[in-house]
Amino acid sequence: MRARRALLYVPADDWRKLQKATTLGVDCVCLDLEDGVAQNRKEEARRNVVQALRTLDFGRAERWVRINGLESGLAEADLETTLLASPDGIVVPKVLSAEDLRRVAVYLEAAEQRTGRPVGSLMMMVIIERAQAFLHLAEICQATPRLEALIFGAEDLAAELGVRRTREGWELFHARSTLVLHAAAFGLQAIDWVTVDFQDVEWVRQEAERGATLGFTGKQIIHPNQVAPVQAAFTPSAEEIAWARELMAAFTAYQAQGKGAFAWQGQMVDRPVIRRAEGILVRARAAGILAETD
Repeated sequence: MRARRALLYVPADDWRKLQKATTLGVDCVCLDLEDGVAQNRKEEARRNVVQALRTLDFGRAERWVRINGLESGLAEADLETTLLASPDGIVVPKVLSAEDLRRVAVYLEAAEQRTGRPVGSLMMMVIIERAQAFLHLAEICQATPRLEALIFGAEDLAAELGVRRTREGWELFHARSTLVLHAAAFGLQAIDWVTVDFQDVEWVRQEAERGATLGFTGKQIIHPNQVAPVQAAFTPSAEEIAWARELMAAFTAYQAQGKGAFAWQGQMVDRPVIRRAEGILVRARAAGILAETD
């Protein structure tokens, strides 16, 4: 499992911001060709993506490229230009069906063949932000083994639904939970919405913690000051890690005695509780807090 606690969008037409992104210690940097770039600067943004991927050191951060939507008439040029610079993967916005993913996968396989990359090494994340996509979510999740994560697109979905946006976001709760449910069912990560008020760091922290409580594994961000609170919210705490390690040690001991369910610290422990502990340790290892052998 790769930690994708924060996915930072950086407008690809702004070279200074691209350089800044390499210094932030964020899990994922997404070089944005879509909403963050004006129509008359798309070509410049593509050139910047290629230069950034070839010359900038992003350290441990994954390097993603968000292309324009497939219906825009710009996606093909985005893919043909940027894939040869070997990003880690492509973020596909405004997905409607599984066929959209299969169309993009053709470009990814062709780029792998042209650059000598292993087949299947170029990954994909998709933004679920259309009502039609939610109706086809199970098919989308199974469209390609390249798919790594579902990303919740709140603002486009809210506009399509015609709902009144609130700070708390309860009007989109059902859609958020539906996305998390499908991600879990098909072994994908779930990336939560953007907090547009990037100056209110406390609100960003609260929203990230609520997202983690709902089952999201990460969150989209748009500003450097969102990196630390968001990544902290999706990182297991020292107390959670200690609880999980102690529980797994007790589980191992009881298994050796031939016992399945057992009482521990005043509660009955069975397989679902063990799975929760295992999940905490997996996330801790992915975040680099625990060694792979711990």
